[in-house]
Amino acid sequence: MTTTALTSAVPSGRTAPRPAMVAYARLDLRRQLRDRMAMFFIVGLPTFMYLVFGLGSDDRVGSGNVAMYIMISMACYGAVTATTGIAGSAATEQVMGWGRQLGLTPMRPLGFVAAKAALAMVVAAMPVTLIFAIGALTGARGAWSDWVLGAAIVWLGSALFAIYGLAVSLVFRGANAAGIASGFIVIMAFLGGLFTPMSGIMLDIGRLTPLYGYASLARYPLTDGWLPVGGHDPLWLPVANVLAWTVIFSLLAMWGVRRSRART
Repeated sequence: MTTTALTSAVPSGRTAPRPAMVAYARLDLRRQLRDRMAMFFIVGLPTFMYLVFGLGSDDRVGSGNVAMYIMISMACYGAVTATTGIAGSAATEQVMGWGRQLGLTPMRPLGFVAAKAALAMVVAAMPVTLIFAIGALTGARGAWSDWVLGAAIVWLGSALFAIYGLAVSLVFRGANAAGIASGFIVIMAFLGGLFTPMSGIMLDIGRLTPLYGYASLARYPLTDGWLPVGGHDPLWLPVANVLAWTVIFSLLAMWGVRRSRART
């Protein structure tokens, strides 16, 4: 992607941040879709894991079945992988000098942030849509409210991990920062119970991790807080988890921004 492509989208002699923002978002989306390895981890891997672990799982869970429980979990994993990776790459691009290149175009910093945010949410919608569609065709069952609320919470809640990806990339400040942020997602997914239900001390630890609150909230319409291994989470627990980690990641991101400015 070059500044020439962005500049050419704007008529000469005019300053038009919005066309430049749209042009950048379109080019960046095209670049993202061409990245086969990234798209495999965002869309292919969680879809494959649903087919392996969820297909034919018809035991009852809450108002639906195990297949739907796993479907929501895998959609969560795909969505947060998307928002984490894209936000992390945005921070890395700024640190590595791409921000100076964008300064040569009509697009303002706010436009860059808006374009990246829109891109992250568009890409996050892909695994959610695909996995929910496959789930509907392969036996995932639940009330209509489970489907609508589950999909909405999975998609909107993944924005929390855009903040996370931004924070980690600003703190580590390097070409590998986005990869580090994505690597931690795998660990948090295990602790958060996305891959397998936990019990005992691991469940107690998992309740404190970011993905536990997010995934539990997405599954709440289906499970009403009841856990597959026994026990119950009141609604306030995943809500408090999500709010707490939103504050933590936001503060960490702000600290990373100030730290980066202090070095320049």
